[in-house]
Amino acid sequence: MESYLTLAYAGIIAFGVFMYVLMDGFDLGVGILFRTAPTDRDRDVLMNSLAPIWDGNETWLVLGGAGLLGAFPQAYSILLSAFYLPLSVMLIALIFRGVAFEFRFKANRSRYLWDIAFNLGSAIAAFAQGVVLGAFVQGVDVVARQYAGGPFDWLTPFSLVTGVAMMVGYALLGVTWLIVKTDGALQDWAYGIAMRLVFGVVVFMAIISLWTPMMDHQIAERWFSWPNIAFLSPVPVAVGIVTFGLHRAIRAKREVAPFVLAMVMFLLGYIGLAISLWPNVVPPSISIWEAASAVESQRFLIYGFVILLPVILGYTSYTYWVFRGKVSADEGHY
Repeated sequence: MESYLTLAYAGIIAFGVFMYVLMDGFDLGVGILFRTAPTDRDRDVLMNSLAPIWDGNETWLVLGGAGLLGAFPQAYSILLSAFYLPLSVMLIALIFRGVAFEFRFKANRSRYLWDIAFNLGSAIAAFAQGVVLGAFVQGVDVVARQYAGGPFDWLTPFSLVTGVAMMVGYALLGVTWLIVKTDGALQDWAYGIAMRLVFGVVVFMAIISLWTPMMDHQIAERWFSWPNIAFLSPVPVAVGIVTFGLHRAIRAKREVAPFVLAMVMFLLGYIGLAISLWPNVVPPSISIWEAASAVESQRFLIYGFVILLPVILGYTSYTYWVFRGKVSADEGHY
């Protein structure tokens, strides 16, 4: 029974993290692109496209963190110790971003300062998340089930590259979201940015996909040994197909398809990450079963997740449905 509960919790946390990456990803992506918008009125439109949903998107971050603490407390302890500095930077950036979001609408002379805060807060938060991801993939030094590394072990060339890659990926999600929510000259600007960002995402995916197995022979063996290579080859093939479809959708100036395909691209990357690291929750040595909480705790917590997940999905879906449609500088939706 406890084995199935552990798998269920791993699935719930993985789902929560992925939902955060998607939903706050395009949110942060809009912030990354914010100061490149052609005019101040266009920046108002960018803000209005996020106004009803930006804070709700971060619910998934809370769910993932709380779920990790409850279901895998040992992993929570190790990972928080290993990534304390970049996670702290990320949270501070998110705070600055949230404050800037609210204050910008009320500011006059200091409006440009809140523009900078919103832009930098979004960029730094995305970069910090990418750094944590890269350091997580590299692995964490653990001795006797405790973090044994230093405060800057996360700072490596690989993690810095994944930090930049995350910024580019989020920017792609953000610009495809703007294609859905805008029209006219601003939408044309978004189409132009999107084409360049697709190229950037493909380049970074290729670099990281080649670099990762070079760092870890176990990952290389998992992907390239026979018969694994036959079973897993559909993942990179699917990435190529989706990338081609995304490129065509942008060139054809379709509205919804680029956003959907960008999310599918992230999903495929997430699946590739899961294949590389499974079943470790603290790479390279601690599995989900070794890090799991007591059976009694798992049984107690599952009832809360069973109730909470449908509620979050329900109000999230309702919010997006209510605030569907295009946005303008004067009104949030019309």
